[in-house]
Amino acid sequence: MILQFIKETFFLLMTVFGILGNMSVSVNYMFSWWGGPEKKPIHLILIHLAFTNIILLLAKRLPKTKAAFGFRNFLGDIGCKIIVYLERVARGLSICTSSLLTVVQAIIISPRASGWSRLRPKSAWHILPFFSFFWIFNALISMNLIHSIKSISLNMSQLKNGNNYCYFTLESQKIKWIVLPLMVLRDAVFQGAMGGASGYMVFLLHKHHQHVLYLQNSKLLYRTPPELRAAQSVLLLMLCFVFFYWTDCAFSLFLSLSLGEYSLMVNIHEFVTFVYAIFSPLVLIHRDGLLTERWHAHWETLRKCLSLLSFQ
Repeated sequence: MILQFIKETFFLLMTVFGILGNMSVSVNYMFSWWGGPEKKPIHLILIHLAFTNIILLLAKRLPKTKAAFGFRNFLGDIGCKIIVYLERVARGLSICTSSLLTVVQAIIISPRASGWSRLRPKSAWHILPFFSFFWIFNALISMNLIHSIKSISLNMSQLKNGNNYCYFTLESQKIKWIVLPLMVLRDAVFQGAMGGASGYMVFLLHKHHQHVLYLQNSKLLYRTPPELRAAQSVLLLMLCFVFFYWTDCAFSLFLSLSLGEYSLMVNIHEFVTFVYAIFSPLVLIHRDGLLTERWHAHWETLRKCLSLLSFQ
């Protein structure tokens, strides 16, 4: 009981930490979006990714934490369907948005003489149709959950087979073999695009590194362009995403094929399923120097305003 309390408290703290981190990233890029002279597509994608992470954390962790602390009947049947449905949609949106972020960043840093430069977004508003497609597509392939999810309060005999607040009922094989291939195809296509764009960025960054070495040998000063620094951040994000995604898949496969009960493995797998949503804002805050500079500028502005008010 004590270990369960410690585990859920830790998960709750990590969830709150992740939500605050994603809110910080989202607010800062919103300030940059509305206050900057140029509307950058990357900023819009990062805002959408942070928003998706917040939905995922809220839908995945908070109901489980409440259930673990004894609030087992706080969700009705409709609330249960909404929570699990949002979790599935947010997971799909995370994959699609991360892939779009990598592809757009690869196009932005591509040489203007290459054919990829023709695909460069002329405006950040050109990204919005992709978001609409992602939401509609992921909402449609998750529709089966509306019929197969029930509240645990409606059938207490399902408590051991559920996730402490909802449980899955058996669905028809026809629906399962329609939804499952679509989910696998979605993950394969978007991760393939992510891998190809990441490899292309690695190639461009390697060429840039060779160019820097040449300039250093020539005793010339050179600074890394902001686009290439952003590409390094995106590559680190994608490396984290791929690592946690396949770790999640490995744990899921092991636990589904295992006959025994491995509580430690279950807890690790539970943490891995949402750790990317917590870790990704930390990467952006650490790598993007402008982010901390903006917070410092906002704090200085607020401090000056408070100082002026105190003198009045």
